[in-house]
Amino acid sequence: MPRIHVCSLAQLQATVRQSGATSMITLINRNTPVERPATINPGRHLIIGLSDIVAPVEGQILAQEEHVAGLIGFIRDWDRAWPIVIHCYAGVSRSTAAAFIALCALKPGHAEDALAHRLRTASPTATPNPRLVELADCLLERRGRMVAAIASIGRGAECFEGTPFALELE
Repeated sequence: MPRIHVCSLAQLQATVRQSGATSMITLINRNTPVERPATINPGRHLIIGLSDIVAPVEGQILAQEEHVAGLIGFIRDWDRAWPIVIHCYAGVSRSTAAAFIALCALKPGHAEDALAHRLRTASPTATPNPRLVELADCLLERRGRMVAAIASIGRGAECFEGTPFALELE
């Protein structure tokens, strides 16, 4: 069964190696060096350069609709024959938001609160970036249910770096 693996930049190489992933999504500040694992074809690596913010900040890149549309398109094009790894710098906010968005995009008939609960169960530290979730909610026509579902699980446990985790596409 295909899995979505989520990790920090520091855990990227090990997570790709251990998971056998052949696709990867990077959500990270522009100009942050990311070494793509050798097993990931450049055509199967989506890089989204944005800051982990929820409102405009001078010198930072706020997530926009085109960032999230690209993420959704990439996820929908994923063949699901092999796992995918989604990572950001700390593995806490941008990557967990992207994983939740991926679940919602791939499981349109599933309740958002159930998907958010699966995320919380898999990662006690997950604190999905609300701006990414809000944009995806609009694009996926979830009518505020994604935003409400993430609000219902609350902020994750405080940490410097999230522990890598996986979500089954059951």
